[in-house]
Amino acid sequence: MKAWQFTGTHEPLALNEIDEPTPGPGEVVLDVKAAGLCHSDVGVLEDESWLALLGTVPVTMGHEVAGVVSAVGEGVTNVKVGDSVGVCPTGPSGGAPGYARNGGFQPRHMVPASDVVPMPEGLSFALAAAGTDAGMTSYHAIASIGAVKAGEKVAVIGLGGLGQIGARVAIVKGADVTVCEINEAVWPLAEKIGATRVVKDVAELAGEDFDLVVDYAGFGTTTAQAIDAIRRDGTIVVVGMGRPEIAISTIGLITKQARILGSNGGTMQDVADCYELFASGEVEPQITTITFDEIPQGIERLHRGEVTGRLVALYE
Repeated sequence: MKAWQFTGTHEPLALNEIDEPTPGPGEVVLDVKAAGLCHSDVGVLEDESWLALLGTVPVTMGHEVAGVVSAVGEGVTNVKVGDSVGVCPTGPSGGAPGYARNGGFQPRHMVPASDVVPMPEGLSFALAAAGTDAGMTSYHAIASIGAVKAGEKVAVIGLGGLGQIGARVAIVKGADVTVCEINEAVWPLAEKIGATRVVKDVAELAGEDFDLVVDYAGFGTTTAQAIDAIRRDGTIVVVGMGRPEIAISTIGLITKQARILGSNGGTMQDVADCYELFASGEVEPQITTITFDEIPQGIERLHRGEVTGRLVALYE
């Protein structure tokens, strides 16, 4: 079968012929129906530091995977042939698809059964794929780490593929949400998902005593300025990695008694919770779909910043 594989940094994806997977004990094979594309895919192709996360090269990329179980290995009891599932990239196996092992940019995908999450009725494969990483990461930051509560005053920095989901999750949970987004072209989306208002610069939020600020951008100044926006004992959750370092005011940190927390990925339960919100229609992230053959061009579009929301490849 054909697979889009990483062969080396600064090299384009290669369409290679590889063997069909056969499940071993505790493993299942999926007929892939959808695979999400992510900015981290751009990072793998462009930045040598990602090599430390990869297993054997070449490796099939694609860490947002959803499909239908087509074969099960010995000892598998939690799923059966015909089940629709997503793959948690941070599942118990510890082997992330697209990095440690072959991912979803191929028609059939082998995965430890421990890492699959059942899809609820009514959830599309496109949303299921996006929910495995973008949804999980967004939800984990604002709901699990940020512990957003009804009635809280919340600011969401960045309304991209992650921020749009996180902001809507907070709104569904009853929070009063302000969005901070530099790109005015996506401001109508903030209104559409129910944000109270939208501003361009985090500095505009200074002194407003937010209970929680979630930084999906992570450009250093965004996190630093969030300290001025929170109340005493307020919480800042940092998800985005737009810059590798930040400089913050220790005076603000101490006098506000601020809590600054990092959020990394998520859990199987985060994926399941996100799936329920997607299936119910309460959270409807923007999705742009492409074909399997268009995956390399899709990654280039991500690299050029031409994608709004999430980009997902649908397979026939």
